[in-house]
Amino acid sequence: MHVLSSAAVAALAALGALVPSQASAIDLLSVYRMAQGGDPTFEASRYALEAGREKLPQARAGVLPSINLNGNGNRQDGQSSFAGSPFTDRSVNSWAWNLQLSQPVVRVANWIGVAQAGAQVEQAEAQFAQAESDLILRTSQAYFDLLTARDSVTVARAQLRAVEQQRVLAQRRYDVGEATITDVYESQSRHDLGRSQLVQALNDQEAKQAELERLVGPLPEPVAGLKADVTLPGPEPKDINAWMGHARENNPVVRTQLAAVEVAEKEVSRNRAAHLPTLDFTAGYGNNYTSGSMTSPADIENRVKSGTIGLQLTIPIYQGGAVNSRVTEAIANRYKSRAELEAARRQAATQARQAYGGVTSGLSQVEALTSAVTSSLDSVNANKIGYRIGTRVNIDVLNAEQQLFAAQRDLAKARYDTILQGMRLKAAAGTLTEADVQGVNALLTNNAQQETPAVPAMPAAASMKQSRTSIQ
Repeated sequence: MHVLSSAAVAALAALGALVPSQASAIDLLSVYRMAQGGDPTFEASRYALEAGREKLPQARAGVLPSINLNGNGNRQDGQSSFAGSPFTDRSVNSWAWNLQLSQPVVRVANWIGVAQAGAQVEQAEAQFAQAESDLILRTSQAYFDLLTARDSVTVARAQLRAVEQQRVLAQRRYDVGEATITDVYESQSRHDLGRSQLVQALNDQEAKQAELERLVGPLPEPVAGLKADVTLPGPEPKDINAWMGHARENNPVVRTQLAAVEVAEKEVSRNRAAHLPTLDFTAGYGNNYTSGSMTSPADIENRVKSGTIGLQLTIPIYQGGAVNSRVTEAIANRYKSRAELEAARRQAATQARQAYGGVTSGLSQVEALTSAVTSSLDSVNANKIGYRIGTRVNIDVLNAEQQLFAAQRDLAKARYDTILQGMRLKAAAGTLTEADVQGVNALLTNNAQQETPAVPAMPAAASMKQSRTSIQ
C-alpha cells in the first residue's frame, strides 16, 4: 500500500477541520447497510432470488406423489310415467367422492427437470451476488462522489479566503504606492471567479448529496472523510493475469451464464426425453350413492364403494412434430448461451484489466500529486516573499495559489478514485463482499470534516520517502 510522507499528510490535513469536528459522522459501512434496506433495486433482486429458489421444489413435485380428492352431489327433479300411468313427480338424489393417488415411476423428463431447476437456483444466486456487488459499487461511488464534492467546496472556500487576503494586500500596497492598480484588478477578478466557483461547488455538493440519499434515504449525519494519513491499498497478487483469470471464472455475470448454459443443456435433454415412455402407479378409493332412478318405478337406493390399483403406461408415438421442434429450439438456445458465456468471460477479463490498471496508475498519480502539492506550496511561499520584495507581481502569487489548491483537490480525488478502482477490481474478480467495505471503512475518520483554513506552510524540503505493501 502507499504511505504518504509527512509533507503530504500535512498538505492533506489542510483539508481538515478549522471548526471543531462534529461528534459523529456516518461512515461507508453504515451507509451501505442503509442501502441494503432502502434501495428498491436491491430489494427487487432479493425478491428475485426468493422466487428463483422456488424452482427446485416445483421441479421436485414432478417426481413426488400427487393426491386428489373429487366429490360431487346432484338432485334430479322430473316427471315419469310407467306402463301408461299418469305422469307423477319424482326426484332422485345422488352423491359421489373419489380419492386418487398417482406416483410417477418412470418419468425421465421430470428427473432431468429437477437437475435443471438446481441450475436455475444457482443462476438466481449468482444474479443476486451480482446485485450485492453492484450495490456496494453504487453506494461507494455515490459516497466518494459526495466526498469529492465536499472537498471541492472546501478547496473553493480556502482559495476564496487566500485570494481575499491577496486582494487586501494588493490594495494596501497600491494605497502606499508599492503596487499598481492592475494588481488590485487582478485580485478582484480572481475573487469574483472564486465566488462563482464556490457557488458551483456548493450546487454540485447538493446534487451528490441527493444522489446518495436516493440510494439510502435521508442521511442522519454528515459522511465521514478519509484520514489524512491514510494508506492506499494496492492489488494483491500483483499479477494482472491472475486477476483476469479469476474474473473469467468467478465474476458473478460469468457464474450466471455458466448456470444458464447448464439450464440450456438440461432443456435439450428434457425435450428429448419427451420421446420416452412414462409409467405411473395409480391407486384410488371412492364411494357412490343414489336414491333411485328416474327410469324405474321402484325407488331403490344404491351405494357402491370401490378401490382401484394399477400401473399406467404411456408411449408417445407422434405429436405432430412438436417434440422434434422443441429439441431443435433447445439446441439453438444452448449454442446461444455458450456464446453469451464467452462474451461474459471476455467482458469480465476486460473489467479486471481496466480496474487493475486503474489501481496501479492511481497509486502513481497519488505519488505524483503528493509531490505536486509539496512543490506548489513551496511555490506559493516563494512567490509571496517575492511579491513583498518586488521580484514577483500579484498575478504570480494568484497563479501559484490556484495551482496549489487544484493540486490538493486532485490529490484528494485521486485517492478516492484509487480506492474505488480497487473495489471494482474485486468486483470483476467476483470477490467483493461486505468485508471489503469494512476494510475501506477503516480508512475513514470517526468525525465529519468541516470548513478548512488556508493551507499552512510546510517545510520545502519535506521527505518524500514512500513504501509499498499490499492488502488482501
